[in-house]
Amino acid sequence: MNRIPGDGGTQADSVFSGISTFGRLPYYPCLSSTDARYDIAFLGAPFDTGTSYRPGARFGPTGIRQGSRKVRFSGGYNVPLDANPFNSWATVLDCGDIPVTSYDNAYALKQIELGHYELLSRPPATSAHLPGPAKHAKTLPRVITLGGDHTITLPLLRSVTAAYGPISVVHFDSHLDTWRPKVFGGAPTEQAAINHGTYFYHAHEQGLLANDTNIHAGIRTTLSGLSDYDNDGYCGFEIVEAREIDTIGVDGIIKKIRERVGTERPVYLSIDIDTLDPAFAPATGTPETGGWTTRELRTIIRGLQGINFVAADIVEVAPAYDTNAELTTMAAADVLFEVMGLMVKRGPMSVMGDGKTRGDGGGERK
Repeated sequence: MNRIPGDGGTQADSVFSGISTFGRLPYYPCLSSTDARYDIAFLGAPFDTGTSYRPGARFGPTGIRQGSRKVRFSGGYNVPLDANPFNSWATVLDCGDIPVTSYDNAYALKQIELGHYELLSRPPATSAHLPGPAKHAKTLPRVITLGGDHTITLPLLRSVTAAYGPISVVHFDSHLDTWRPKVFGGAPTEQAAINHGTYFYHAHEQGLLANDTNIHAGIRTTLSGLSDYDNDGYCGFEIVEAREIDTIGVDGIIKKIRERVGTERPVYLSIDIDTLDPAFAPATGTPETGGWTTRELRTIIRGLQGINFVAADIVEVAPAYDTNAELTTMAAADVLFEVMGLMVKRGPMSVMGDGKTRGDGGGERK
């Protein structure tokens, strides 16, 4: 609400006015102060020097926030999920961006890891005193990261694993991202070996992944050869290809994901916007035709209710390639709206592990 000069009255901000935060959430500089408490924090990671084709995802956090202005239009109630993630038990903040250098990839990835862990490791606003699924039975907040190219998922997984131990991953993407460095990029140096096509290979080698509980969904990339699939299995992933939607449908894809990761263990959710067909999300680093529609992806994500998502990211949004209609940034924002809804429906982290979905949020209301 803003005070109107001259008449002493107040007026609600329009969705097109004011400073952009995700969904017009309150902003707090969480990396500069430890005063704020939150259950879900949005955090930007403006990094794109690990991309192999089109750069520009360093502007992804800004673009997604701009595309999210209308997410809260008319109150933000999500009809299919029967939840309002903006008005629930959860305290949700936009914590701004991690300060990321664009001159040194190794240092930038360390900045992302430390910045993310700084927010992830704090006591949440709700049920901080109750036992949860993190190490030492701690209850922690959730962090949703706005990328950035997909390289950022490696430092984010390092952060999450430091808090939870090896983690299961649900990965929406058109690409496998488990390539060996010698296959993808040539790996002339240790720094060049880590990029947006190899980060899951490194995550596996570093012991960050819970073996054989991880899954890709939306895959439709070309390969160097069928041996790429062997390497993918080596890294502990199952594959759901984009074209399977024509045979098993949306429900079949949801079923495969749920069976793979279950509803008991902590799970990390990583969403590359290029899961969507370029007709719906043209502004991405490595577009691939033959993808899912925005409606299909949102429906699939809603079907993952009850999975213990402890953190998430959305990556590869490069606004410079978008249309004036902001198709990609709006799609990314709407996908995260669904992710927020899942987290709110699941309840505070303290209720995780009981195998039940809490329709009322599962925690005390504020």
